[in-house]
Amino acid sequence: MSRDADALDRRTFVGVTAAAAAAMWVKPALVRGTNANSAVRVGLLGCGGRGTEDASNLVDTGGARVVALADLFQDQLDAAHAHFDQIQQAKGYAALDARQLFVGPRAYEQIAASKEVDAIVIATPPYFHPQHLETAVAAGKHVYLEKPVAVDVPGAKRVIDIGKRAQGKLSLDVGFQIRDCPPFVELVRRIHDGALGDIICGEAYYLTGYIDRPAWPDASAGERRLRNWVRDRVLSGDVIVEQNIHVIDICNWVLKAHPVKAIATGGRQGRPADDGDCYGNYHVLFRYPGDVDVTFSSTQFAKGWWDVSERFFGTKGTALSPYAGPLGIWGDEPWQAPLSPQPQGQPAAFSVTGNFTSNLESADPEKKKAFLESITSGNFHLGRAPEVGGSLGRTTQSRQAALRYAYAHNAS
Repeated sequence: MSRDADALDRRTFVGVTAAAAAAMWVKPALVRGTNANSAVRVGLLGCGGRGTEDASNLVDTGGARVVALADLFQDQLDAAHAHFDQIQQAKGYAALDARQLFVGPRAYEQIAASKEVDAIVIATPPYFHPQHLETAVAAGKHVYLEKPVAVDVPGAKRVIDIGKRAQGKLSLDVGFQIRDCPPFVELVRRIHDGALGDIICGEAYYLTGYIDRPAWPDASAGERRLRNWVRDRVLSGDVIVEQNIHVIDICNWVLKAHPVKAIATGGRQGRPADDGDCYGNYHVLFRYPGDVDVTFSSTQFAKGWWDVSERFFGTKGTALSPYAGPLGIWGDEPWQAPLSPQPQGQPAAFSVTGNFTSNLESADPEKKKAFLESITSGNFHLGRAPEVGGSLGRTTQSRQAALRYAYAHNAS
């Protein structure tokens, strides 16, 4: 796509959805934490599959209750309303108050302004993440922001600036849950302690199938685009930013650096001609500091195969860290994580919804616990500034130590 065409595409989109993208500045409220013995009151902005999973994790594992919902579309709001009433009433919580259900292009402002909400899960199309984050932070809300934080560099810089304003006042986290997953935490600790020696090179891949979406035949073109944003480059950032960023983040974590250059190719081959403009495959050579090269490949069209993993090759050994299957280090200082059950059902669906099993089974619960603990304790956390699609929140050293302790004892 040419720059002129891309600019026109963005202008057209903004024209179609101007109300949804309208800027809003809210006077900052007094920032506060939540009493340690009370449930954190959560609002969910974006009631699709991933947002519903995130908020459900908070209810199930971290001493929170969902008190408000917001979405652009009534049907998604209704589905989430029924879901959270069911799971929360089973825990003895009251049904959601109808006054805390917000729908339409201004719903993000209304949920941010609600005095009943302590923290907001943002799981809207990534194009809107910087704006929605800014509105929530200006209203004094803690935020769990789904990845990616933005779809382009200007958006990421805006998020960095928002994070600086929130530092010490609010907890902000991003959905990079693998950094809280015990087997991955232990693997990376061993790598950082020298188990691989000097890392020479690596490879990473995110190979998954096509994401089916409804056709929405009765919807306008603008509505179809918003509902199927995962196929839209402007709204999603394309698959390398929206989905593959998990794997790239693990590479950055292991190597304690960001790439200094990249050479890439890709294309739409294998995807239907009428499903948007996202690519179906990417192939990238990342060069990290110290001339460490990492090859990366991804697909989002393949049939009959699904696999996500990273390998790092060092002078003392090799590390392998798949989502499912053997995870560990082979070489002079061998270590392997206990094998976990393989994911059941369709693995592509497992990947999209975030309902993880196998090596990632503890990832979401641990991430959500850390987020809630930072709020209830008053030790608000804000980690390193992100690259595009990057993370604001990090696991603290003390929490990593606790994860290692728990993992070592469970594995023994």
